[in-house]
Amino acid sequence: MTTITTKTEKVITALEGGAELTAKQITARYGVANPRAVISSLRMQGYPVFLNQRTNSLGETYSKYRLGTAPRSVVAAGYQALAAGF
Repeated sequence: MTTITTKTEKVITALEGGAELTAKQITARYGVANPRAVISSLRMQGYPVFLNQRTNSLGETYSKYRLGTAPRSVVAAGYQALAAGF
């Protein structure tokens, strides 16, 4: 029996494994056309995904998504309230 893994599932699996990913990496590795939509979807499901800015040795700044430690129920409630306009 074959299981189908969605692009969103691949992204959350990587983040749960400790990966920190830029939007470009999410697009290139997992074929996601709109990384922000995938991250938003994960947040709505209650995953505590954070966007952190990093600076490399050349002084260039970039942003990476990572999975945090906030309780899923708290994050889900917060994003659902935002989506509802509260």
